[in-house]
Amino acid sequence: MTKHTQPAWIVAAALAAALLLTGCWSCRWDLESVDYTPNPNGDWPVSTPEAEGLDPDAVARIYAEAAGLDTIYSLLIIKNGRLVAEDYFNGSGSWDACILASVTKSITGALTGIALEQGYIEGLDQPMLDYFPELAGQVSDPRKFDITIRHLLQMRAGYPWEESDPTLFQILFHDGFHTTDLVRFPLIRDPGTDHDYSNLSSHLLGIIVSRATGRDLLDYANEVLFHPIGAEAADWQMGWENYRLGFANIELTARDVARFGQLYMDGGLYEGEQIVPAQWVTDSLATYSTDAWDYRIGRNVRDMGYGYQWWSLRSGVHVYNMAWGHGGQQIMLVHDLNMIVVVTADPFISRSDGDTWRHERNNINLVADFIARLPAE
Repeated sequence: MTKHTQPAWIVAAALAAALLLTGCWSCRWDLESVDYTPNPNGDWPVSTPEAEGLDPDAVARIYAEAAGLDTIYSLLIIKNGRLVAEDYFNGSGSWDACILASVTKSITGALTGIALEQGYIEGLDQPMLDYFPELAGQVSDPRKFDITIRHLLQMRAGYPWEESDPTLFQILFHDGFHTTDLVRFPLIRDPGTDHDYSNLSSHLLGIIVSRATGRDLLDYANEVLFHPIGAEAADWQMGWENYRLGFANIELTARDVARFGQLYMDGGLYEGEQIVPAQWVTDSLATYSTDAWDYRIGRNVRDMGYGYQWWSLRSGVHVYNMAWGHGGQQIMLVHDLNMIVVVTADPFISRSDGDTWRHERNNINLVADFIARLPAE
C-alpha cells in the first residue's frame, strides 16, 4: 500500500465524501491513500494482503472506516499466520496495553481448560459448590447444587444477565462481585436448560481456577498461557476479595491479543508446543446455545451462538467465532479464511448506556461488514 502523509481523519472524511458523491468505495485513487502497513519490529511475521490472497481494496476500506470511529484504539488483520494490516487510532499505539472488557472471558475459559488438563480440576461436570464449601450451608435454592463447571462455561447455569435488573446492575458495575453472590443471585431457570449471558458465571470460573491451582490468576495466566506465546498481561483488576475479575479487565497490547487469537486459530499449538489442549479449543469454539443474543447489532451479525466463553456468528457466507468485549472489542476467528481480526477499543469502564452501545455497535459492524464483503475461498 502507498503510504499517505495526511492525518487519518482527513483521509476518512475524503473517502466518506467520495462515497456520498459517487457511491464508489473501490475507486483505487481513494483507497491507495490509506496506509495500514504493519510495523516490522520482528515480533510477528508480516506480509501483505495481496501475498496472502486478501483483497487490498477491502482492507483499505475497513481502515478508512475505522479512522472515522471515535472510540477504536487498534485494528489488526492476520492472514495465514502473518500480520498483513495494522493501525492505531485516537491516541493509541502499538505498545499501549488496553483494558479488555469481556474479551477476558475467553482468556478465563482458556485457563479453565489448562487447569483441567493439569489435573487441578476434576472434571467439567464437577459441581460448582465443591469449590465454595464455606457457602454450602447458606444455599437455599437446591438447584444451585446442580450447577457444574460446564454450565458456567456455557453460561447455562441459570444466573441472569446482570443488566436485566437494576440491583444486579449495581453489583456488576459499582459494588463488585463477592463469592456470596453465588448464593444471593437468583436463578431465573433450571441449570442446563438455556443460555443467559452472565458475568457472575465467568467470575466464578476465575475463582475456581484460582482456588484449584492455589495461584493468583494473573500469575497463572502469564506462566501457563501468555509467556509461552511471547505475550505478557500487564495487569488484571482485582476484586474485593483478592480474586481477579474472571469476566473482565485484563490488560494486553493489541498484538498480544492477536497472539491469543492465533493460538486458538492454531488449535492451541505454538511453535510445536501445545499451550491449550487441542480438544479444549475445539470444544470451546463449538456452539451449545443458538439464538444466544436477542438484541439487534447490525445487518451482518447473524445466528449468534455460544460455546465455552466464545461466541459464534455468521456474516455473509462466513461462520466464525468471536471473543467480544464491551465497547466493541473483538477477536474474530474466521476459520474458512484462516484470518483473525482484532479490535481494541474504549471499554467504557462502569458504563452501559445508549451512547456506549452506539459506539459498540459501530465497532462490531465495522468488522462484521468487512467479513461479509469477503468471498469464500
